[in-house]
Amino acid sequence: MPKIVDHEVRREEVVDAARRVILREGIEAATTRAIAREAGYSNGVLTHYFTDKDDILLSALRASHRHIVRRLKAKLAGRTGLSALRELLLDNLPLDEERARETALEVGFWGRSLAGGTLLEVQREEAAELRHLVRTLLDAAAAAGEIARGEDLDDVAERLLALVDGLSAHRLLYPDRVSPGTLRRLMTSELDRLATPGPPGTGTGPGTGTV
Repeated sequence: MPKIVDHEVRREEVVDAARRVILREGIEAATTRAIAREAGYSNGVLTHYFTDKDDILLSALRASHRHIVRRLKAKLAGRTGLSALRELLLDNLPLDEERARETALEVGFWGRSLAGGTLLEVQREEAAELRHLVRTLLDAAAAAGEIARGEDLDDVAERLLALVDGLSAHRLLYPDRVSPGTLRRLMTSELDRLATPGPPGTGTGPGTGTV
C-alpha cells in the first residue's frame, strides 16, 4: 500500500525545524537546505508545502509567537493590573537562554520586515496585539487605583514597549554590560514609578515587590 502522509504534520515538522535553526544559529543560517536537513527531508519536499523560503520563515515566526503566548497565559493566570503587566513585560525581556533565543529570532526578523510585504504586516499585527494587552492592563491598573491617572496611558504604553525593545537589543548587543539583573531592575523601576504609593504599612506602592 502507498504510504499515507499527514501533510499538516509534515508541514509543522518543517516549521519546527526552521524555528530550531533560527533559534540556534540565527536567521541568516536558516537556508532551505539547512531547514530541510534539520527536518530530515530533501529540499524538494519543502516546495510541496511552502511557496518559498519567506513562507517558511513567516510560519516559523508565527510558531514562535504561539509558543510565547502559551507561556504567557500560564504566567498571567489569576493576575490583573500591575501584577499582570509586570509579568508580561518581564517575560518579553531576554532574562534567560530561552527568551534570549526568542529575542534574537524576533530582532533577526526586524531587518527583513523593513522590506515590506507580508512579513511586515505580520510583525505589525503581532506588535499591535501586544500593545493592546499592555494598554488593557494599564486601564485595569488605573481603574483599581494602582497607578496615578495624571499621565496619558497611551504614552505610558509606548514608553514601556520601547523600553522592552531597547533593553532587549542592548542585552543582545552588549551582554557584558547589560545583565539579566540589570534588565529586571530597570523594568521594575519603571513600573514602580507608575505605582500609586499606598498608606504606610499597606505593602503597596514602589519598591514593595507587588508589581
